[in-house]
Amino acid sequence: MKLVRFLMKCANESVTIELKNGTIVSGTITSVSPQMNTALRAVKMTTKNRSSPSAPGETVSLDTINIRGSTIRYFILPDSLPLDTLLIDDQPKPKNKARKEGDSRGRGRGGSRGRGRGGRGRGRGRGF
Repeated sequence: MKLVRFLMKCANESVTIELKNGTIVSGTITSVSPQMNTALRAVKMTTKNRSSPSAPGETVSLDTINIRGSTIRYFILPDSLPLDTLLIDDQPKPKNKARKEGDSRGRGRGGSRGRGRGGRGRGRGRGF
């Protein structure tokens, strides 16, 4: 199972997210998109203090926040999260559909390559 699919199942869970710029965001997951964009509610956001790396930054409380997936470094999940039930892949895997009969030839030289009538060259000369 992909990580994003797992996170999509974690709706209404309280998590902490560390961003690539060092900001720490804690809140309850509202939704996660396939691009890992995450919406949180009841948020506490602590920015990284740039002047003194050892001192914590400013803390802000927000009702909601949307975080772009590419800015997320990692999720910190609660210990009480039932991982065994969430990791079960309940969606059946799609089966490959059988190829059409006209498409059963190999991809050797010549052939149509997806355009025109097929064959090689401009004309179909010499009786072939």
